[in-house]
Amino acid sequence: MSRLEAAINRLIAQKTLLEHVADLIGKTPGPVFELGLGNGRTYDHLRQIFPEREIFAFDQAIRAHAGCIPDAAHMVVGDMRDTLRLCHPRIAAKPVLIHVDMGSGDPTADLATREWLSPLVADWAAEGGYVVTDRPLQLPGFTTIERPSGAPASPHLVYRRMKG
Repeated sequence: MSRLEAAINRLIAQKTLLEHVADLIGKTPGPVFELGLGNGRTYDHLRQIFPEREIFAFDQAIRAHAGCIPDAAHMVVGDMRDTLRLCHPRIAAKPVLIHVDMGSGDPTADLATREWLSPLVADWAAEGGYVVTDRPLQLPGFTTIERPSGAPASPHLVYRRMKG
């Protein structure tokens, strides 16, 4: 498979999985977290599939297209090791979906990210909430959700936090 084909599969899988999880969530209350705003493509799509939900985006710096940047109340800028730990007063409810798009392509860097990010994601996720991620995370108390049949091969995983 060429790199172009892999990129196309990755984007289609990401879209398919996010829309699948949106259907699973239904009317369950809670905001959405976008961890890794990047250029804002996924944030823009999340706004379309979750038009009534608050969506909080986190990133080290803002590099997104101007039309794909959340307002100041919903954009959290800084090192996520700090901002995810300290934003509880700013964000009242635990998210029903956390989308993680922080893979670097460097296996060592991705392992390091998994080590500090996994406990923060586990702490934030609402009971019964979902995590869609481009890299494996270590999430005790979560189960891996089967991918829908229409999702092409990609590194993405979907986890659900068990209730209770």
